[in-house]
Amino acid sequence: MDLLLLCVQQLVAPPEEGGKKKKGKKGGKGKKGKKDKKEKKGKKGKGKKGKGEDEEPPGWTMPPSVFIKTVAEGCFDYRNHWECRDEDWNFQQKHDSELIKVTKRGELELEIRQQVDEIMREELSKLKLAIDKEKKAKGGKKKGKKKGKKGKKGKKGKKGKKEKDLTPDRTIDSLYEELVMEGVIKRPSKTQVTDFLGDYSYLGTTLRAKNIEPMPGLADVRRIITEYCVLPLGSQTVHEKAPHIKSLALIGPRGTGKKMLVNAVCAETGANFFDLSPQNVAGKFQGKKETALLIHMVFKVARALPPSVVYIGDCEKSFMKKIPKADTSDCKRFKKELPKVLKILKPEDRVLILGVTKVPFNADVKPFCTMYQKLVLIPRPDYASRRILWKSLIEKGNGRFSPQLSLSSLAKVTDGYTPGHMATATQAVLTEKRITQLHKKPLEASEFIPPLAKIDPVYKEEEIAFKVCGIFPSKHLFMKDDLCGQFCICTTHRLISCSRFLSSPSMHGGELLQGLHVQDHC
Repeated sequence: MDLLLLCVQQLVAPPEEGGKKKKGKKGGKGKKGKKDKKEKKGKKGKGKKGKGEDEEPPGWTMPPSVFIKTVAEGCFDYRNHWECRDEDWNFQQKHDSELIKVTKRGELELEIRQQVDEIMREELSKLKLAIDKEKKAKGGKKKGKKKGKKGKKGKKGKKGKKEKDLTPDRTIDSLYEELVMEGVIKRPSKTQVTDFLGDYSYLGTTLRAKNIEPMPGLADVRRIITEYCVLPLGSQTVHEKAPHIKSLALIGPRGTGKKMLVNAVCAETGANFFDLSPQNVAGKFQGKKETALLIHMVFKVARALPPSVVYIGDCEKSFMKKIPKADTSDCKRFKKELPKVLKILKPEDRVLILGVTKVPFNADVKPFCTMYQKLVLIPRPDYASRRILWKSLIEKGNGRFSPQLSLSSLAKVTDGYTPGHMATATQAVLTEKRITQLHKKPLEASEFIPPLAKIDPVYKEEEIAFKVCGIFPSKHLFMKDDLCGQFCICTTHRLISCSRFLSSPSMHGGELLQGLHVQDHC
């Protein structure tokens, strides 16, 4: 370490070394001059001339390096903190909490100072506003009644131009507390994006070669959620540089893990979770003014405390043409308010609206697709994903694998079942009593069939309806075919009837697409 410091010092001051060498040369020549004085006294002038002739040019000198300062700082830090430190006990090289505290205290002090300064500025502005109001009130009393009325009209006109703040006298803490008490702000469950298990769709390229659009794999869904939701919400720099996505809708059949992904996004990014689903808000903030106040409060707090996720369950209900009479949640009251909020959200606001729906075809297409910028389809799992899911679910349920338990056959038989269905079947089979009997009676694949038989699977026609919804999000319209009375998909140019493949749900994807017959739409 000392040698390194000496090298650094020599590099910092190269000109001094050169000067010493020159002095050395002069000194050597001076000794020669003394000898000449002893031998011959008359050769002083010649000796001076000889010195001038023997002088060499200075040559190339190394310029000072830019990194010397950083190396010197590193050496100084090593000497102060680590040279005399005993690290024999710390074989795993764990962090030192005291050193971290010392470095972070200064940063915390600066942050607290900035927060205190902001609070003081807000209080000062409030005091100024209060004083201005008192002065205006005193001035208004002195003037006539007519002038006072004119002044009121002028004030109303000015307020209309600015963005309306429905809660100007309330702090963010009070709004946050009210939303928590009303059950709008909730604590998300501790799940991660990696808990959403699934494999890639390996047959995608071969199906596309045959002009068949494949269903996305669950691993592709996990990647999209990470890129569009987790990274922009978790990092401000990524949010500024990535495309600005304000709203996203997760579409898929029941039990595919849509709500789990929403909780995972909140847990991974540490975001605030606002629940604006119709069932959660039913009976709260009723009326137009109260609904506008609720939306204003939610997005005011969400923008002030980023990152934030606004969750809307059954998001298709806000855009339905006809609501069933049994539904008393007043779900259409957000239809006009939510599109207005999208215009208010700016690129620097780390706020994401996440909608979830099982039946997107019940909604009015145009307002639904303008509200949600991205539609992410979560399909039922394929064979590879089902095999991974069965393995993980049985391991979590404390089950044991045996030769009698064939995961490949279990994955093949359970085609059409979602991860939610598989989880309920695993819980029904792996009870406490059955776990104690595993060492005597091994687990078999046939035990999972009875609980699965009680659950309706996701058939092919339902999957294709979701698929078309994902491919043609802005042109499709779901209706009934007058010719066959079956479910069909009507685009702007053609009518695709589903009467043929509805009768045979066991057909493969290629046969289903071949079975579609197209009729001209009048």
